[in-house]
Amino acid sequence: MADDNRRTVDAVRTACEVLDVLQRRERVGVTEIAEEVGLAKGAVHRHLTTLDEAEYVVNEDGHYRLSLRYLDMADRVKEMIGNYDVIAGELEKLAETTGEVAQFATEEHGWVTYVYKANSGSGVQTASSAGKREYMHSTALGKAMLAEMNDERVTEILDEHGTPPKTEHTCTDPSELQASLETVRERGYSLDNQENITGLRCMGMPLMNDEPRVFGAVSISGPVSRMTDERIESELSEALARSTNVIEINSKFA
Repeated sequence: MADDNRRTVDAVRTACEVLDVLQRRERVGVTEIAEEVGLAKGAVHRHLTTLDEAEYVVNEDGHYRLSLRYLDMADRVKEMIGNYDVIAGELEKLAETTGEVAQFATEEHGWVTYVYKANSGSGVQTASSAGKREYMHSTALGKAMLAEMNDERVTEILDEHGTPPKTEHTCTDPSELQASLETVRERGYSLDNQENITGLRCMGMPLMNDEPRVFGAVSISGPVSRMTDERIESELSEALARSTNVIEINSKFA
């Protein structure tokens, strides 16, 4: 067991690392997994055998993949989000109305965690998907949520995960980022000006529960050529505000 205040278990951590590899690689052998996690093949094989017996992975002729029981887990997690169907339906409308990508995410362990993504026929393809995690400092979704947190929590997140440059436009100075959050509060929405993906611009608004406490955020993403300042201010900010209002009124957040 690791010697820290939380008394973590090394074997469990290793099992999680193995599952992470399987999630990224889909179907892979013991040797490849061992190389990625930095352990001997025998140790990795014991972890895989245990996970196979517990039916969390499937062994297909010496190659392993995640089992289908994760589908049930995913559905259970969705049920934990108040009125998931309301969120999904409203994002589909937002994507259709704006012709761009609409997304909902929440903060978990200091990361932006994507929950739902809606794409219109003309929306750009992005790498985000349900369950994918991103840094908070480089995304509009993340900055929208950070703006509603107290300074202590913001500092905690930035200290834990850092502010690495995702593109040449990413703000990597924590003090500068903290100062920019005041602009987000005054304006009512956050902006990601090619800070996470070059060529992509994104705006986000926070979702608040009754406490009030930030529960998540909704965003609109599109190419720089379409996501102009004029369009954001005259059209998209109103559309995004309507969607967040509908979701807040009709959803019960944990």
